[in-house]
Amino acid sequence: MTLTLVILAAGMGSRYGGLKQLDGVGPSGETVLDYAVYDARRAGFDRVLFVIRRDFEDVFRAQIGARYTRELTVDYAFQSIDALPAGRVAPPGRVKPWGTGHALWCAREALDGPFAVINADDFYGRDSFARLADFLRGAGGREAGHFAMVGFRLANTLSEHGAVSRGLCTVAEGRLRQVTEQTGILAQEVGAGRRFSGDERVSMNCWGFTPSLFSALDRRFQAFLAARGDDLKAEYYLPEAVSGMIADGEAMVDVLETTAAWFGVTYRDDKPRVEAALRALIALGEYPASLGE
Repeated sequence: MTLTLVILAAGMGSRYGGLKQLDGVGPSGETVLDYAVYDARRAGFDRVLFVIRRDFEDVFRAQIGARYTRELTVDYAFQSIDALPAGRVAPPGRVKPWGTGHALWCAREALDGPFAVINADDFYGRDSFARLADFLRGAGGREAGHFAMVGFRLANTLSEHGAVSRGLCTVAEGRLRQVTEQTGILAQEVGAGRRFSGDERVSMNCWGFTPSLFSALDRRFQAFLAARGDDLKAEYYLPEAVSGMIADGEAMVDVLETTAAWFGVTYRDDKPRVEAALRALIALGEYPASLGE
């Protein structure tokens, strides 16, 4: 069974101040994305599909994709404002693509087997990919509408340097019931007696799917465009789409608990913390000093 890792990498990282997917955080210049691919490969994924934008295709292929071609099948899909269902056009003034649900929709024709989905700028850890691979090789890789999400503690997904948006999850008996997008979460709002306890499970866009997802994803994207297509800032979020599928009985989603640490580089000032966390994992023997070793 071929397992594909889909990496959503079309964002420029406006708050970060540059193309953060290409910024080194490891001791030998490795990116967060490099660690994700490394973990996925040792979990048994043998193909990577990058969802990117055409305007930085050349630099991305040369600086990122080329690193993996000797060990993995590397393919690309492209997200753009004008990549829409037949008969739909982007409204004048739209300057950004339509969100993570749209990004995955843009990759639908390149996926015919089980796959995982992650963000390019998040570190998910070895255990997350191992659990997704086990799920996809088992019942999740064969049953239509049976998917998985790796759940992380909210307290472990914050930035000290600004607000973050998180998909807060309602979970019952190991199954995801609902994802509610919560914007503007500040670190000082999380803890005992505060707005959030920190123990809430959140979606960090770390999913396991099969192609049976795409018929429902397409229908919901069509409905989104009909309702909000003229809103220049509206985004079709993948967690919200999956949450709607669950509510309508179109999907069941196992929540995979992980021991892995999550961290990311939402803001440029997050980078030193990520570098320190990686050094600690290397010291524990979780990663080699250079991923090229």
